[in-house]
Amino acid sequence: MKDDTLIISVTSVKGGTGKTTNTLNLAGAFYKMNKKVLIIDLDLSTGDIAAILDLENEKDIYNLFEDITNNNFNDISEYITKYNEFIDVICAPKDPRFASKVNSTLVSFIISKVKYLYDIILIDTNHFVNAINLTAFDKSSIILYIINNDLMNLKSMKSMISIFDNMNKTNFKILLNESRNKEKGYFSMQDIESVIKHKIDYYISSNYHIKNINNYIVKGNILTLNNLNAYNKIYNNIATKLLEKVKYEK
Repeated sequence: MKDDTLIISVTSVKGGTGKTTNTLNLAGAFYKMNKKVLIIDLDLSTGDIAAILDLENEKDIYNLFEDITNNNFNDISEYITKYNEFIDVICAPKDPRFASKVNSTLVSFIISKVKYLYDIILIDTNHFVNAINLTAFDKSSIILYIINNDLMNLKSMKSMISIFDNMNKTNFKILLNESRNKEKGYFSMQDIESVIKHKIDYYISSNYHIKNINNYIVKGNILTLNNLNAYNKIYNNIATKLLEKVKYEK
């Protein structure tokens, strides 16, 4: 059994920062390191992971809730959908009306069942501060915030940092993603760190904006599993640093 599984909650304080894309790109980077990866889609109302990866999943997280409730649960593997030989997914509900059925207790149960099966667990959350996300954060080695260069986003991130400071929570990192919205380049790095009162840990510049990104999504492709050398290099660097942080702290 693994006792050094890296659990990363990938989150944001506002929508539109490229959170899910970054989750998938990190999965691809870890895949290239021969790490066994599980993605848990806790962005429950959208189900973007399954849609982007073009997955045909038989069971999702809501089916797990139903089966536990009705004493029909046998094994967590029944709710895991395979993307490739190293990347698996627990999908969000196909019907967003069932999102409310998922609770923090179920999240704890899932993590307890899968954390010894994988090298990396990536939890794609939404941007709300709720019991489900807070449970995911508590179970995570690292909380990775994806932000963009937008004043409202930065102010919200500053507020979130204040909340974490009050909770004495320090295991969060901030990734500034300027590759999604090239036009949102209002502030310098120094300005941003001054606003949020915290350093930027990882940075993806507007130079990495991909015009034809929809072509990859239509095919169900993860960008970092394609021959985009510069793009792959930056995510490999981020993935390596995330692994080193946990190894160092252990």
